[in-house]
Amino acid sequence: MSETSKLVIVVGSVREARFGPVVASWVAEQASAHGSFDVEVVDLADFEIPLSLPAASPKYAGDSYPRPAGMAPLTARLDAADAFVLVTPEYNHSYPASLKAAIDWHFTQWTAKPVAFVSYGGAAGGRHAVLHLENVLTELHAVTIRDGLAFPNYFVNWDAGRPADPDAPGYAKTLFNQLAWWAAALQKARAEVPYPD
Repeated sequence: MSETSKLVIVVGSVREARFGPVVASWVAEQASAHGSFDVEVVDLADFEIPLSLPAASPKYAGDSYPRPAGMAPLTARLDAADAFVLVTPEYNHSYPASLKAAIDWHFTQWTAKPVAFVSYGGAAGGRHAVLHLENVLTELHAVTIRDGLAFPNYFVNWDAGRPADPDAPGYAKTLFNQLAWWAAALQKARAEVPYPD
């Protein structure tokens, strides 16, 4: 097994003038500095992700699931990942439809892999979105990481692409310590024993 884990950081919002790419860029910088990850940022705005789903379930269809051709690069990146960070805003006390669609078009890509969350929003900092995502990812047999990052009132608490909170890099290190542990443990487990159906 590799000494580093493949980390995919997903930009969950596709809204015009979104702040997600700024957050994801800083998160990727922190992940790279941590040294445990081979980091890739995946922006959902770059892929075709319809809201209409096929009748079959991706859980049972496996590789034969009829995804749009434009989604193939996204599926390949999710497949290759050992760990994820989902970067999400909070829209009406939940997360964006774009992120839900990307999750729902896949199943085994999330299974037995760790997922951490970085959220941003108003006073709650996107925490409502994360609570909903934790429920969804648990259903997909992912392992959610307890210590995430939340950025309240990001529109006044970031400057030049960086959070104003001087403790933010320390919180990020805690997140990545936990994510690295789970990524290595689950990568080893998946290699030794197939995950049970």
